[in-house]
Amino acid sequence: MRIDVLSLFPEMFEGVLGSSILNKAAEKEAVSYMVTNFREYADNKHHTVDDYPYGGGAGMVLKPQPIFDAVSALKESSGSKPRVILMCPQGERYTQYKAEELSKEEHLIFICGHYEGYDERIRTHIITDEISIGDYVLTGGELGAMVVIDSVVRLLPGVLGNEESPVKDSFSSGLLEHPHYTRPADFRGIKVPDILISGNHALIEEWRIKESLRRTLTRRPDLLENFPLGEKEKKWLDEIKKEEK
Repeated sequence: MRIDVLSLFPEMFEGVLGSSILNKAAEKEAVSYMVTNFREYADNKHHTVDDYPYGGGAGMVLKPQPIFDAVSALKESSGSKPRVILMCPQGERYTQYKAEELSKEEHLIFICGHYEGYDERIRTHIITDEISIGDYVLTGGELGAMVVIDSVVRLLPGVLGNEESPVKDSFSSGLLEHPHYTRPADFRGIKVPDILISGNHALIEEWRIKESLRRTLTRRPDLLENFPLGEKEKKWLDEIKKEEK
């Protein structure tokens, strides 16, 4: 996968893309990153990328020309048809399903804006996706883009050591993930559930499904509205509801 980022503050990405799983993914050549300051594409001598909004109002608006030219250059250099993603509080709320969808693409371009907003022609003519990571406003799109990039790259084949890890993550299955425990089995009198050290893998898997249902019911019951429950899951969920009363 190739990931391009257009930002006025490319230095913000150095630590994130150069660390942990994101850096390892690049070392494995599962992904390549390039962060470009789109001010370089401004066609005026002062390299300005924003201007006052028509009709008046507070703040400044990003001009279309630098963004249009930057995206055009990136498309030409890759020879692909990338997904062009605008990080924006008005966009579709980001989910694990969206991360899985984007992880199947060959080329992603992220546009990180600042100021009051974007010239609407950017939205209507070059954007394929508008994404919001939550119902709040940040000073720019950089932090949101980092979140999306991290969630997408970890899903690429060969990036994580255990290929089952992303499949069993919270939201990937439609439910929140079950609790995890590790050694010691008894820590300051707080013991690991006996079932997990029983060696009975069938019962352990059943316990994990039940606990995923329990955690989803108590923390995110809205997720159960669209989750396809089998007969066993329905029975377990009824039992959990009685236990939680």
